[in-house]
Amino acid sequence: QVHLVESGGGLVQAGGSLRLSCAASGRTFIRYAMGWFRQAPGKEREFVAAVSGSGGGTAYADPVKGRFTISGDNAKNTVYLQMNSLKPEDTAVYYCAAAADWTMTTEANEYRYWGQGTQVTVSS
Repeated sequence: QVHLVESGGGLVQAGGSLRLSCAASGRTFIRYAMGWFRQAPGKEREFVAAVSGSGGGTAYADPVKGRFTISGDNAKNTVYLQMNSLKPEDTAVYYCAAAADWTMTTEANEYRYWGQGTQVTVSS
């Protein structure tokens, strides 16, 4: 019912910035809570950031607090992840996801729809 496509990943030097985009299509009249997750090779998928369906609340994982910002453009059905002061530890495939409803959550199992991911590589 919801199709998500990430873009904006790439190679960047440590200290640089990237902005990831997640375009949603399908049942977008539902104001889903949206989240960003990431997964590095050999590691578990981890929560990065989330925004409530109302847009009134956000949450961030400790490692990215103060560096990453999640935002949305409802008119474009797009969610963004602005990533600043990138570190090599941020290297991973980044996934956007839509939750089952409008309630913000940091739990991956609460998300129903997932994009294919976009690679972010931060060099030292």
